[in-house]
Amino acid sequence: MTVYGIKDDDFDSYTELEDETKYKINQLLKSEKDLIRYEYDFGDGWMHKVILEKVLPFDPAKKLPYCVIGKRACPPEDCGGIWGYADLLVILENPEHEEYKAMLEWLGSEFDPAYLSRREINQLLLEYCR
Repeated sequence: MTVYGIKDDDFDSYTELEDETKYKINQLLKSEKDLIRYEYDFGDGWMHKVILEKVLPFDPAKKLPYCVIGKRACPPEDCGGIWGYADLLVILENPEHEEYKAMLEWLGSEFDPAYLSRREINQLLLEYCR
């Protein structure tokens, strides 16, 4: 298994680490059904499986990257990984829960775990790639 990342003395569990800045995603995912595992936030341990599902013909009218489909909102930052997020969802479903008000205050704004806007995602992707 090849591991890509940025050398960090605090996380030296990988003795052989490829410099991630030398690669683009299309060098890692080349054929349909190729996959990579991506860990986001070592502290919370969000593990993602990224699969190249289909290679579409190039359309010069489309601005890339482009979100084609998605479901549900991203979990809030620093919510405690998958287990903390599961706890947060349980708390938010019950306004009588003893931690309900504290969680709303911590979130700082409304949070709807089912909400997803491809339009907003694609706008953010365009801004990021500028």
